[in-house]
Amino acid sequence: MKQIIDWLMEEEQKYLFEIVFGIVINLLFLGLAALFLWPLGRAALALALAKGYVVFWLTARLAVGVLDYGQRAFRVNLYDHGDAFIISNLIVSGLLQTGWSAFAALSVQSFTAGASNWIAVALYAVGALSCVAALYPVGAFFQGHIYKFANLFVAPLTFALFCLWPAAARAAFGWYFDFFWT
Repeated sequence: MKQIIDWLMEEEQKYLFEIVFGIVINLLFLGLAALFLWPLGRAALALALAKGYVVFWLTARLAVGVLDYGQRAFRVNLYDHGDAFIISNLIVSGLLQTGWSAFAALSVQSFTAGASNWIAVALYAVGALSCVAALYPVGAFFQGHIYKFANLFVAPLTFALFCLWPAAARAAFGWYFDFFWT
């Protein structure tokens, strides 16, 4: 086991390490969320978030592939057109993070129906923490500090926005969620 960990810690394996670390963080979060939500009778939220994370990882990988193809087609890279490269990465990573925030807010909202105030607060706290856990998949594909720092602000702001205004989440990303769950 130590050999595998040492191999993952090598500089050449940084990309793989970030992906494995992101998956471990998401699984750890889901386990802790399920344990927290089970006594409240809302453990199904953890299952909904787990399905969402699978779709989120696949969507992030697809988005990065399309972005990479577009950047290669237009010869945009960090050294020749650094501004376009960074801005396009910020836009895509921000859209991914915003999409997760919309999903988390809508998922939490569907589980708060008929819940007491303190259970609703607990559910919204789990939703907010799921947005923090979603920083790791985005950070695995967009490894620069600028992307991680920017998304650290995007995640809670968009989650709060979509909790207060769920119609905006449904209008912006509802078509994508319906593609997978209807």
